[in-house]
Amino acid sequence: MAVLDLCEDVVALTEALCNIQSVSHHEAEICDAIEAELRKLEHLDLVRIGNNLVARTNLGRAERVVLAGHLDTVPLNDNLPVRNDGTNLHGLGTCDMKGGVACLLKLAHDLPAPNRDLTFIVYEAEEVADEFNGLGMLARERPDLLEADFAILLEPSNAGIEAGCQGTLRVEVKAKGERAHSARGWRGDNAIHKAGDILNRLASYEARSPVISGLEYREGLNAVVIAGGVATNVIPDECVVTVNYRFAPDRSEVEALDHVSEVFAGFDIEVTDSAPGALPGMDLPAAQEFVKATGSVPAPKFGWTDVARFSAMGVPAVNFGPGDPNFAHKQDEFVPIADLHRCEMALRGWLVSER
Repeated sequence: MAVLDLCEDVVALTEALCNIQSVSHHEAEICDAIEAELRKLEHLDLVRIGNNLVARTNLGRAERVVLAGHLDTVPLNDNLPVRNDGTNLHGLGTCDMKGGVACLLKLAHDLPAPNRDLTFIVYEAEEVADEFNGLGMLARERPDLLEADFAILLEPSNAGIEAGCQGTLRVEVKAKGERAHSARGWRGDNAIHKAGDILNRLASYEARSPVISGLEYREGLNAVVIAGGVATNVIPDECVVTVNYRFAPDRSEVEALDHVSEVFAGFDIEVTDSAPGALPGMDLPAAQEFVKATGSVPAPKFGWTDVARFSAMGVPAVNFGPGDPNFAHKQDEFVPIADLHRCEMALRGWLVSER
């Protein structure tokens, strides 16, 4: 069984966590190791559901904050064990997102009496289909464990605050035709040719850039897959363009679908994936205090993260974690050691300062 030591500094702890392989659906070993350490801490009440751990202080503070991070990684790509070059930690999970988990665990270990009650959550299966997501499981089975005034997801954000997140909608837009032999093409109706109208609408599309709580969210509507054709001597009767709409959090999933349906009026569309965005909530006192304490200038989150789950429960949430998200899932994934220290110290200072 893997063994961790929460007394180690955040860099050594990150390295130890990363060297416990935890590709999605294989998080039991790392969850066992973390549980063994957290159960030693008398100031925390611990609940485990599957490979998801929730550790809570219950000090009667006026405010509760969640710190959360996922345990799983994408599959290995010849990028373990971790390598420390003195400036960066290189290896699978360093950026996405065991550096953030290490910060969370250090605070869980070191702060028996924070100025706010804290809920620490580590969870499984974030990198795979939504049905397996551990935070989603907790939200369904024990939503009381996620209740809070503010939540921080320690996803990589270059050690700065990224507020809210975009929603995402994927649809298949279908052009219909009629099959015929390609030698007698006039007897058919070429669906691939008709799909040109779908692509033309995308090429001329002008995306919104709404400003929400002072942050500009840029939307995008893009073709990501195109499929069509039966055989090289057959006029195709169907062509399907998969379109991904990344929408600002001022739109609901229903409004996003209505918009996409309007853009592709006249074509059949089928939804294949949908997730709501998360409003930034930066006007709330807890968020403003966090911004002040970290010295960060909030930026909008371009992409979807689990902050949306907290937002759906009425809990304002931000992303704040070490590492550049552009290096997540890459073979040369790394996290700057300076980011690890910055995130840990910023959170620590916020959680021990006088209120």
